[in-house]
Amino acid sequence: MAKVKKKLTPAQKRAKKAAKAERQRKYQWVFMNGKQVRIKRPPTVDGMPVDQFIEENADPIWLHQSELWELMPVEDALSGPEPPTESGATQEDEDGIPF
Repeated sequence: MAKVKKKLTPAQKRAKKAAKAERQRKYQWVFMNGKQVRIKRPPTVDGMPVDQFIEENADPIWLHQSELWELMPVEDALSGPEPPTESGATQEDEDGIPF
């Protein structure tokens, strides 16, 4: 004889739906070696990847404390403006050739 399926109660339906939504939020499906597998989703902050969020919002002090020196902005204000050339214009040969 065939087994009779029991209907789920409304509380069980809500729990099943909530569990499915939680799994979809935590994991994603990808193909590896021709098979579909479930892996954890990469962490995000406000919908952005963590690395991009840090690049856009971190201040130099926090970057220094976290040892993320490659993300620190480079300022040219320390070197100052370049000194002007001797005559202010390019030097030309007596033939008028600029090099």
